Amino acid sequence: MDRPDLERATDAATAVVRSVGLPVDVATVLHDSNKLALRLEPCGVLARVAPVGHEVARMEVGLAGQLARAGSPVGALEPRVAPRVHVRDGFAVTLWVYYEPVAPVVPPDDYARALERLHAGMRGVEGRFPRFTERIAEAERIVADPALSPALPDVERRFLGDRLRRLHEAVDGAGREQVLHGEPHPGNVLSTQDGPLFIDLETCCRGPVEFDLAHVPDEVSGHYRGVDRGLLDRCRELVLAMVAAWRWDREDQFPDGPRFGEELLRALRAGPPWPTLDAVVRRVAGP
Repeated sequence: MDRPDLERATDAATAVVRSVGLPVDVATVLHDSNKLALRLEPCGVLARVAPVGHEVARMEVGLAGQLARAGSPVGALEPRVAPRVHVRDGFAVTLWVYYEPVAPVVPPDDYARALERLHAGMRGVEGRFPRFTERIAEAERIVADPALSPALPDVERRFLGDRLRRLHEAVDGAGREQVLHGEPHPGNVLSTQDGPLFIDLETCCRGPVEFDLAHVPDEVSGHYRGVDRGLLDRCRELVLAMVAAWRWDREDQFPDGPRFGEELLRALRAGPPWPTLDAVVRRVAGP
């Protein structure tokens, strides 16, 4: 978010928390891109904030409640407050438990087992969720419309558009579909005293588990049982293409987005073996 929106979003979150009787003196930004995550003290609440109309917070809150009741490894909603979406000053605010991290990295086998448990819990949830192909179609729309991705060079627009169309056809209908996290990359898994916990359920969709596994490090997917390796490979290529499209979106606020967009295009042109997203992050971040 830009500075004025960041300040308004922070004010909205603190006002919501105070309105439910919890004390707030300090708001610390934990993550700021297309949505905002704040640690609020001394109440110990994690607030997630997004502009109204650009979020699916109600779905996320409902799904988090179902998964928590099933014992799935997800970040918990703040128990001192009724589970709901709070709307304030044009922002949707949801309140969650803040977990102190206990390790910088989740061990690959623990990560994989937690994702297996999450997928098992998701097979029992109720509700309507978009298919993962809707997300592919949105990436295609961004690439196809120069008004939405004005900085994308024409030659790269043709290349990325053709790649997305081919991959869309290749994965549509492949594998056994179920409810997925949608983006279970390392940034959305916490190392806590309760073990690995997944957060940010706004991206949930229906699709094959290989689509989720395409977002995780290679050593993690290697511990996940029963994977279709051919489908996983196609999904890894697809995820690189989709994320590349989002980084070229004119409204994207991901930190250092243009550099990521360029690196993802280079990876796609280089061909297999396809790097995982964490490997691309390391390339851009450097030593």
